[in-house]
Amino acid sequence: MAKRMEAALKEFDRLKTYPVDEAAQLVKKTATAKFDESVELHVRLGIDPKQSDQQIRGTVPLPHGTGATRKVAVIAKGEKAKEAQAAGADIVGHMELVAEIEGGKFDFDVLVASPDVMKDLAKLGKVLGPRGLMPNPKSGTVTFEIGKTVKELKAGRVEFKNDDFGIVHLAVGKKSFEPAQIAANARAVLQVIQKMRPSAAKGVYVRSVTLSSTMGPGVKVALSDKY
Repeated sequence: MAKRMEAALKEFDRLKTYPVDEAAQLVKKTATAKFDESVELHVRLGIDPKQSDQQIRGTVPLPHGTGATRKVAVIAKGEKAKEAQAAGADIVGHMELVAEIEGGKFDFDVLVASPDVMKDLAKLGKVLGPRGLMPNPKSGTVTFEIGKTVKELKAGRVEFKNDDFGIVHLAVGKKSFEPAQIAANARAVLQVIQKMRPSAAKGVYVRSVTLSSTMGPGVKVALSDKY
């Protein structure tokens, strides 16, 4: 592994920043593990993560998806349940699905619910919360637009939020992607994050941007007002 990393680091200047497209090419070139590594975007923000009015959380549809298939479950009833099924949801149910989840069955990657059934999910907070699966309006998973949401999630819509250090980490593809696809996905995320600057944030908002593969070195991305 040390030799592989040493070889990868010879491919670029670690002190230099690169345009998004060039950074994507370098990440793909230095992703030399034997499996299809994820390509990750890391954005360090000039926010105080301890302040609720400076939290960054949202969703973004990736133009080329993440390269991973996500299983979408929906808790809804009546016409909204039918809408979810028609949109391609993997699992659809109401109280029977609530009971399954309460019993410890989590056969899905993301859970969507219509607002009118959220009261039925109240008791699931303790089991869904720690896994990051509790539907939330801020993440767009509590909505009456069930069909649209399911389609977007299946197509590659992802959720992001800053960590305790004010950094957003998000997978934006796989090393098997073309560099242009990685760059387009990264650019989509950066554009959304830039628009979300909290009014309370002081000074430089986007402080650094890095692209890396799971096992590869980080490539610094040049900061720009327009990605």
